[in-house]
Parts: sequence; structure tokens; C-alpha cells
Amino acid sequence: MNGMDMGVTAWVTMMAAMMLPGAAPAVAGYARIAGTARAALLFAGVYLAGVVLIAAGDYELTPVKRHFRRRCRENSGSAIEYTLCCAGSSVGLMAALVAVDVMSLFWMAVVTVIATAQKLLSAKAAIDVPLALAIVGFGLVLVIQ
Repeated sequence: MNGMDMGVTAWVTMMAAMMLPGAAPAVAGYARIAGTARAALLFAGVYLAGVVLIAAGDYELTPVKRHFRRRCRENSGSAIEYTLCCAGSSVGLMAALVAVDVMSLFWMAVVTVIATAQKLLSAKAAIDVPLALAIVGFGLVLVIQ
């Protein structure tokens, strides 16, 4: 495992360690108020979707994302290397798609357009930063709601 992979793994572990303890009392409190486990699971699912969106938006701004995006646009040495770089370039957007509704044609189209544009166009902070902030903002709305 290279340094970049270890960094992403450490970041994911840190996010889980920070978010899960905070979520447990909120889910338990919501279950008490709502009176049903189903309501608590729905609350937890929306909270988790929001956290995934926040993480996906954060990923859009990382050096790891920029590295994979640049490598995906370049002529990589092998098909497997090219595939892994393109997957690394789009993993945040794919996680966001899963969080919002993987079966929604609308969200599939939105993510497809964004991912295709990112593959074809060079990175520009004027576009990439607002996109990442919009994803994070959507996640924050879900968590706060």
C-alpha cells in the first residue's frame, strides 16, 4: 500500500471515529421520540447519506483526486492502471450517487455529465471548488435536517 492509499484509509477511519460516536446518541434520541425502530433507521440512513455526501465533496478537493484525475487524462502505461486512475478520479462522485439514490435516472445523468466533464476538461478551481462545496452543502442540509 503506497502513502496515498494509507492516507485515504487513515482519513476514512478518522471520519468514522469522529462521526459514529456523535451519531449514536442522536439516533437513540430520535428512536425514543419517534417510538419506532423504523423511524430511527430512516433517520440514521439520512444522516449517513449526508455524511457520505460531505466526504464525497471533501474528496473532490484532495490532492489524491487531482492526482487520479490528471493520470486518467494522461496515457497510462496499462489498461488496469488507467482503469484504477479513472475509478480513483470518480469515486467521490460515485459515493455521492449512492448517497442520493443510485436508481434515480436524474442523479445518474447529473453524475455522468460531471464525471465526463472532469475526464475531458482540465481541472479548474473556478469549477471544481463550487462543485465540491455544493456536494458538501447538500450533505450538510441532510445532516442538519
